[in-house]
Amino acid sequence: MSNFLPGNCAPLRRLLLTCAVLGLAGSVQAATLDTVKSNSSIRIGYANETPFAFTETDGTVTGESPEIAKIIFAKMGIKQVNGVLTEWGSLIPGLRAGRFDVIAAGMYITPARCKQVLFTDPQYQLPDALLVAKGNPKKLHSYEDIAKQPDVKLAIMAGTVNLAYARDSGVKDEQILQVPDTTAQLQAVRAGRADAAVGTQLTMKGLASKGGDKVEAMTEFKDDPSHIGYGALAFRPEDKDLRDAVNAELKKWLGSEEHLKAVAPFGFDKSNVTSKTAAELCAQP
Repeated sequence: MSNFLPGNCAPLRRLLLTCAVLGLAGSVQAATLDTVKSNSSIRIGYANETPFAFTETDGTVTGESPEIAKIIFAKMGIKQVNGVLTEWGSLIPGLRAGRFDVIAAGMYITPARCKQVLFTDPQYQLPDALLVAKGNPKKLHSYEDIAKQPDVKLAIMAGTVNLAYARDSGVKDEQILQVPDTTAQLQAVRAGRADAAVGTQLTMKGLASKGGDKVEAMTEFKDDPSHIGYGALAFRPEDKDLRDAVNAELKKWLGSEEHLKAVAPFGFDKSNVTSKTAAELCAQP
């Protein structure tokens, strides 16, 4: 009997261990939603990019995405929203590493990112634009215009979709200057280290207003319609319960008067509201 039991219990032990691991995984999956509701506090990761998310002079975080996050989480009973500033390219790694609970930075939904994070349905739709030297001396109106002039340099914020768009349009790597944030994009164009910078229309307009008489935004940017950006909040794959709870609140609220009033100070209006879903955008080729 003593020789019989251990041999036959081994599969049972493995079964019990597997069940324990699965049970633990299930509790972890629900843990973030339970924890943030219990603590009435949540951490949002953001990168400084006006008007989507940025740090005020008093150190507080604001912008289109954080302000939406504050309102939606308040509706869920979560009163405290703490900002965690990071570089754009570190947002997804930082989220997955647990440095914060949600990305609230106006991040575009793309199929590649959908493999790494869970998005809510988009909060806005927005085309891109170029920031160029005043008068646009190189006559740049598209990625193709840049590709045709090998001496032209394009400043792109690292980690953004614009890098792939530029390369797909024929822009060579030696023409691309990758920088950590939009401030560096503006500095590169002002200093002549780049002939243009590319980003969302609102961002480039904002940089132009800060850049004085040396730069301007080219909003008549000829771009592939499929490059229109759809920005959303993003969560860890294991936090589906939290994402779904936030998405349910967003669906009731986006497009309302309260929503439009909240985002108006950042240049958004009803023309930026979209009926697209994260599922549609994640499924695009």
